[in-house]
Amino acid sequence: MRKRMLGFFIFLCCGALTVGGCAKKELVKGEGEIPSATSTKPAEPGTAAQEPGKATVKNDKVQEQTINEAPAAVKGEPVPAEQQAQMEKIYFDFDSFILSAPSRSTLAKNAEYLQKSKSLKVRIEGNCDERGSDDYNLALGEKRAKAAMNYLVTMGVSADRISIISYGKEKPADPGHDEAAWAKNRRDEFILSK
Repeated sequence: MRKRMLGFFIFLCCGALTVGGCAKKELVKGEGEIPSATSTKPAEPGTAAQEPGKATVKNDKVQEQTINEAPAAVKGEPVPAEQQAQMEKIYFDFDSFILSAPSRSTLAKNAEYLQKSKSLKVRIEGNCDERGSDDYNLALGEKRAKAAMNYLVTMGVSADRISIISYGKEKPADPGHDEAAWAKNRRDEFILSK
């Protein structure tokens, strides 16, 4: 009887392993950790409320942010490199789309330039590091782009001059596989057009 129970238990465990399969990616150390309080970048994202056209976001630290839906894509011809150089990138913490103080300062400079150059439009490209699934990173990249768009609109830039797109983890700035590379990849880029 005991041998049958042991055999059944082993069979059950093997079946569970077979059905469950193997993990597709190795768990990255520190992936589930909350960023330190000394970080100059934002905290963890929360969940969205259900109001059409807007989403109120709360994270574990009870920070709120309103994100408006993005308009249709803004199309136009590229601008000269010296004009494009006026727009600075912003960076995010791991698994976050909350704007840090340095990001808000950079966005204020970008908004100032856009207000002076009324004929220019901007496409905000949300990017992520390589950790996480494709679908998750596409959604996170979109949230990052929407957060920047919302901030630019509050700074006086017309929403019809802004479009967003998420590249998720498809366009890394640094192909490395360490924290230094990942920090460069968690970003929004601002592409100008006429």
